[in-house]
Amino acid sequence: MSETTTEGSPDSEQTPNSGSAPRRLRVVLIDDHAMFRSGVKAEIGRLVDVVGEGHDVDSAVEVIGRTKPDVTLLDVHLPGGGGIAVLKEVLASDPEAKFLGLSVSDAAEDVIGVIRAGARGYVTKSIKPDDLVDAIRRISEGDAVFSPRLAGFVLDAFSGSIDIASVDEDLDRLSNREREVLRLIARGYAYKEVAKELFISIKTVETHVSSVLRKLQLSNRHQLTRWATDRKLV
Repeated sequence: MSETTTEGSPDSEQTPNSGSAPRRLRVVLIDDHAMFRSGVKAEIGRLVDVVGEGHDVDSAVEVIGRTKPDVTLLDVHLPGGGGIAVLKEVLASDPEAKFLGLSVSDAAEDVIGVIRAGARGYVTKSIKPDDLVDAIRRISEGDAVFSPRLAGFVLDAFSGSIDIASVDEDLDRLSNREREVLRLIARGYAYKEVAKELFISIKTVETHVSSVLRKLQLSNRHQLTRWATDRKLV
């Protein structure tokens, strides 16, 4: 009797396919740093299939449209318009596409911006590989996933503590470099320290600060610091 249930049995042939092993998720990775993409693939490739990569907005939109992944890992700051531009363009033609923000940035405006544009979650690049795979799985199943600290930004936005419209509209006027200068100045860095941190000249720092003040309609560094603090950018 025992021989009838071994490899010749129909029941035994179906066991591997009907077991608990889930289908491998198909993932696209969008980031403008090739070394980072290689590292992520090496870390999570044993558990998911990375079916495509992109380094800017155009390549991201193309590869997502062509491969139709289960989840796209999306950096916030990309050449050609940033992660928000990718979200808007892809979701306009494929509203069911699922995105997980994956960025070094933990700034409130970045988190809120990509969530508002349609991402289902946001984690920072310090996340452990196994936790990232778990986040990808949860996003594919329709959950929302955030690193613990970042979840607070989203709750604050919904509670009204952060003016979402102001964050987006005001910051959209600033270039990525101007945002970097803004954050450092608001944290109390001197112009010389900002220049050293960003590998630019003091004169360039002064130019960026003047541009930020003009675009945000602020008068001085004190107002700039208060503006950034109110929006939890520092």
